[in-house]
Parts: sequence; structure tokens; C-alpha cells
Amino acid sequence: MHVVATAGHVDHGKSTLVRALTGQEPDRLAEEARRGLSIELGYCWTDLPGAGEVAFVDVPGHERFLGTTLTGLGPLRVAMLVVAADDPWMPQAAEHLAALDALGVRHGLLVVTRADLADPGPALERARGELAGTSLGDAPSVCVSGRTGAGLDGLRRALVEVLRSVPAPDPDADVRFWVDRRFRVRGTGLVVTGTLVAGTVRPGTVLEVDGEAVRVRGVEALGRARGAVAAPARVALDLGGRAPEALRRGAQLVTPGSVLHAAEVDVRVRPEEVPTRRPVLHVGTDHVEVRARPLGPGLVRLRPSRPVPLRVGDRAVLRDPGSRRVWGVEVLDPLPPPLDRRGAATVRAGGLPRPDGSVAGERRRGGVVARGLLRRLGVVGDPPAGTLLAGDLLLSAERVEALRERLVAAVRDAGPAGLAPTAAARILGVDDVGVVSALARPPLRVHAGRVVLGAEDGVPAADRRALELLAADLEADPFAAPTAERLRELGLVGSRLDALVREGRLERAGRGVVLLPGSTDEAVRRLAALEQPFTVAQAREALGTSRRVVLPLLAHLDAAGVTARLPDDRRRTGGVSAARAGRGAS
Repeated sequence: MHVVATAGHVDHGKSTLVRALTGQEPDRLAEEARRGLSIELGYCWTDLPGAGEVAFVDVPGHERFLGTTLTGLGPLRVAMLVVAADDPWMPQAAEHLAALDALGVRHGLLVVTRADLADPGPALERARGELAGTSLGDAPSVCVSGRTGAGLDGLRRALVEVLRSVPAPDPDADVRFWVDRRFRVRGTGLVVTGTLVAGTVRPGTVLEVDGEAVRVRGVEALGRARGAVAAPARVALDLGGRAPEALRRGAQLVTPGSVLHAAEVDVRVRPEEVPTRRPVLHVGTDHVEVRARPLGPGLVRLRPSRPVPLRVGDRAVLRDPGSRRVWGVEVLDPLPPPLDRRGAATVRAGGLPRPDGSVAGERRRGGVVARGLLRRLGVVGDPPAGTLLAGDLLLSAERVEALRERLVAAVRDAGPAGLAPTAAARILGVDDVGVVSALARPPLRVHAGRVVLGAEDGVPAADRRALELLAADLEADPFAAPTAERLRELGLVGSRLDALVREGRLERAGRGVVLLPGSTDEAVRRLAALEQPFTVAQAREALGTSRRVVLPLLAHLDAAGVTARLPDDRRRTGGVSAARAGRGAS
């Protein structure tokens, strides 16, 4: 499906043109019929040979309804700019063209209507001059009469060519659906209509709005039920009877966890002058008042009055309601750093990346970033050469080199026993021990759950393999001690287990509790961070483990003097070294 918006001055024939192309009536309201002008958005559709299904969003042309017009234009990237042959170039045509240019709409048509009432040549020449220098400067043009039908076949052919030139979006992309209407249907529940600008929706799809989950019960497009609809498309979604109240006009339904709600956003604006009043940001079908803070030439930080779902590269319109001026907005960073120092704005302007959607650009920002965050920011593409993947984290080549140098130095200072991954992570200042494992390349290696330097020692291959498997088990949850059955599967029983504990390759941390070296130190660190004294439940939560592990572990620490058990069964950490508790049998 393709979706096309109309644009142009009031009473220049936009609705007549849509009516002639589709055979449907775009003006739905009685007031629209009485006054002969569009007040709300109108929706019609047809089938064009060579292009397939085409939906039209007919926007109001009157100056009083510019906000509604921007709601219709916001999610779309194909437009027909309509001007009348028997009228001069008019203010709303200029406003609509400025909005399309601000949104970066590059695919469209210039349509001169009422060619039966006046020579279309002068209007066409003037309009072409106005389009020059805008995003629609190269748009083809046609002259038609919606009343007589003259030129409509040529319009259809030209529109098909335009639609064929529009790049097809990825159907597997994250869903983004801008709501422009909501209503309730008896026996069904809440129905929302809008423009699907990315991804695919089908019955059963789970989406979210403002962080609240909602399940799609049914999908309808162009008047009939569908099993699936891919963007771009005009769609109605049946959301049942328990849909969130946040589903208003302007809401965005998205794939869960795929979009960041920006409380501040750094943008590029065109033209470069920054509005002095509080402008209104129009994005998709939404609009919100913002505060604008200049960063540098053409660069502005916007603070909306409420968070707005935005991604890198999004296009929007900034409008001054007083002067009616508009600016084009290109989102550079929906999660910018705070500007809390003198001169921070200037420094920030010099470091802003281009919104090229590249992982490389985001890597330059800090060197470490979670892939989940990149997805929410809208950054796509393969990471550059040298990038290290550690769990959900991506590390730039520069950051990897610096961290590895620090890790080698720390392990060397620790001596032959090396460092536990948790201790190494603290030294490096990273939250994820997976980063340590990823950095452990020659001359570093992970052996028996510790990061060490040097060649392989004389540990039997069977023991080494068992220790590697146990380390893998405990990588995500270091205190999820293996059960007795799991220890038997690994062959870590009897004298073999005793020997590995004596050699410091494993720790006994209570009856039946076997952990990796350094785990007791980490347990005591976490327990000491609790409000003292603490309960068993608080200890279990802090360690992320079960009562099966936490009870014998606490008893072990009590016996070693690291913790002290109080009469009410609470505990407080004591003054004995945790390392003592990690050595020997319980």
C-alpha cells in the first residue's frame, strides 16, 4: 500500500481531486458539507494499476486548521501539492510547502487544478518557482480539471511513477503507528486509526503506548479485515475493551522497548534562526509545546512539556504560533547529556553526530553502549571494524584497547591468583562482568573462574572443562550455586572438588554451596551495602539467589565472623576479612 497526503490552499480543489481519483467522499462532517471546506482529515482510497492500493489523506487548507494539516502531513512522505489555475499563489499553499520541506518530503507531485477555468500556465510557472530550492524541487507536475476529468489519466500515470520511486521500507522493522482517531465500537471496544509508518501489524501483535502494553485484536485496512499489514499503510486497529487512556490523537503505538521517550532532544533546525517564543513541535500526529535552547548555528536543544517518543533521524516541524513561521527539525540525539557547566552548549554543538543512523557515530559518543539502547535511539547498521560485543554491550576499538591495558595491569598487580571477574569489573568501572570475559584475550585468559596472565598451567583437561562449564553457568547469576546434581554432572565431587577448592579454583561458601573464586568477597560487598542490620530476604534479593543458597552462605559467613547474627535473626556485617571466609571447607 502507498499513502499520499494532499496539501494546498483552501478551496483550491484538493477534496474534489481526491473525490475524482477515488470515487469516495473525503469530507465526512456535516459542517464540512455545509461550508464547502475541509475541517478534519479525510481518508479515501483506490487501486492504481502499476502501484496497487493507494490511500489518500486529505488535509484542511484553511489557515485556522494548520495544526490539523500538520497532523495529516506529519507521518507521510509522499504528497500532492495542489494549486488552482484561476487563483494566485496563496499563503496556505506557501505554509503547506514550507511544512513539506521542513519534513523533508522528496516524493510528490505538483498538481494545477481547475484547468477548465483558466490557463494553467501562469499558475504552474509560479508554483514551480516556489518549489525550486525545496525538497520537492524536482517533483513532476500535471494540469487537471477535477470537474471535467481532463488530465486525470495523466495524473494517475505520474502518480504511479512517483510511487514506484519511493523506497520500500523494511517490513520487519520495529512498528511505529501514529494515531489520528480513536472511537469505541459496541461489542468490539476501542478502535484507533492512523498511519503505519514502519513495521508490520497483525492480529495478536503486542505494542506499547507510553510504556503500557496493548494487544491488537484485529486489523483493518481500506475497508476490509487483514491478516497482516506492512508499512506504509492506513490502518484501523481493534484494541479491545481495556486499551490505555494514553491512546489519544498524537499517540504513537510502537514495538515494546523500541523507542525512547525523550525529555530533551538535540536537533538540527532549518533555517538556522531559533524561535524566541515557546514554539510548538509537530511530530507525526502529535504536537507539544517546547522550550528551545540554542547550541550553535542550526543546532538547538528542545525540552518538550512532556516526553515525546523520538528516534535518531526523525523529521518534524517546529512552528511559532504567533508569527506562523515553521522550521524543519531533524533529530540528532533523543538522549543528550546534561548541559550543567559554563560553555557546555558550545562543546555539545561541536560534538553532535550526524543523524546517519550508524553505530559508528554512537560509538564515538562514549565508547560503550548497550545494543538495546541503540535500538531505542533508532541507530541501525553493522558496527565498525574493531568493535567488541560483550553481551548486550558494544565497545569501540579505542575503548577496548584502553580497558584491556588497564585489565592487564590490574591482573599483574594481583599476582598469580589473578582477579575474579566481579573484582576486575569494579576496577575497570563497568557494570557487566561479561565485558571482562570479552576483554580476556592473550596475554589474558579466564581460568577456573578468574582472570589470569600467562600460559595454560597443569590443570587436567577434564578439570579445566568442568571449571569452564561452571563459570558459564554462573556468568549471569554468580550466586546461583550449582545443585548437587549439577556438580555430579560436572564431575566436581569428592576429592576432586576438595583439590580444586584447596588450589583456590573454587570456593566453598556454606554447606552444599560451591561458587567461583572471589564470590565471597563480592557477597560481603553487597551485604555491606545494605542498610544494617538486614534480613535474610534482603540478603537474598541483594545476591539475586534463592534461600537454598543464601541460608548456608549466611551461616558460613557467621561462622567466619564476617557477619553477625542478631537475636531477631537479622544480621550485620562484621570486621573479619571476607577472603578468610572464602578459603577452606565449611
